[in-house]
Amino acid sequence: GLQTEYFPSNRYQPVQDVADSCRTGSATNVIFGLALGYKSCIIPTIAIGCAIYTGNSLAGMYGIATAALGMLGTLATGLAIDAYGPISDNAGGIAEMAGMGEDIRERTDALDAAGNTTAAIGKGFAIGSAALVSLALFGAYITRVKIDLQQTSILDPKVFAGLLVGAMLPYWFSAMTMKSVGKAALAMVEEVRRQFNTISGLMEGTARPDYKACVAISTNASLSEMIPPGALVMLTPVIVGTLFGVQALAGVLAGALVSGVQLAVSMSNTGGAWDNAKKYIEAGNTEHARDLGGKGSDAHKAAVTGDTVGDPLKDTSGPSLNILIKLMAVESLVFAPFFTNCAGGQGLFFHFFGL
Repeated sequence: GLQTEYFPSNRYQPVQDVADSCRTGSATNVIFGLALGYKSCIIPTIAIGCAIYTGNSLAGMYGIATAALGMLGTLATGLAIDAYGPISDNAGGIAEMAGMGEDIRERTDALDAAGNTTAAIGKGFAIGSAALVSLALFGAYITRVKIDLQQTSILDPKVFAGLLVGAMLPYWFSAMTMKSVGKAALAMVEEVRRQFNTISGLMEGTARPDYKACVAISTNASLSEMIPPGALVMLTPVIVGTLFGVQALAGVLAGALVSGVQLAVSMSNTGGAWDNAKKYIEAGNTEHARDLGGKGSDAHKAAVTGDTVGDPLKDTSGPSLNILIKLMAVESLVFAPFFTNCAGGQGLFFHFFGL
């Protein structure tokens, strides 16, 4: 929690460095933001690894499951701090649409900046608990399909191939969700431009825009664009377990877990840092922030670009990776008897070709 607060908060050096990189344009801002996200994975990964080792040493797989329950015990607090961000963000939007004064907007921006940090903390706890829960479910899967540690060694070609495929899945899933956000944003921009061109008086503020059309674009995209990523998560364990056997699926689950945790942490912290770097420049509360030029400056324009790139990272792809990790493990556990009965657990593909 403390390190998750450190990286996305504009009170600390990492976000201030990202804001300072905006002096030279959007490209350096993106580079510094990505570097911040990758660096923020170090401490959470070590902490999760220590928790897994300690839990396993004390009580085996049951100890890991208990550690996961301990993290899930903070669910109420996590939900509260996670909800703080969207509430303060919406309050700022309402204040702007209602034409309230700049002083009100400054207060809501400060609350929104704090909300980005609390949301990052909530996502960090969610990712950590997802890793522990998925590992416990992985242990249950191994037990149910009746394979031992030797059969799940990375020296086994089926397991290693599954590891590579599983490590690729979070990137494939994230590519789908990010592209979906981009397509929805493109449709939204085109609709806004159409309204400015066709509704007279809209630019002057004397006409009312068609809000329903914009809301319809968002809601339709949020439902229809999630079908392919959902199919990827649901079908992968079934296809791998049926065609390539229980050992290959064990590798897929392990690969997705290890890769997904790092990607989710980096995405969440990168997006939050870019958002708070923009607000740091806008607020101008420090001498350094005022030197960057404030709202409307070139540095601010670069920060807006970073914030735009970071929104799908921290609000869509990053949090949704928790679902990828846990749902694949749950589905594999549920279908474990079926996979075991497919050619004795060796997979139909290897059985058919005699491999």
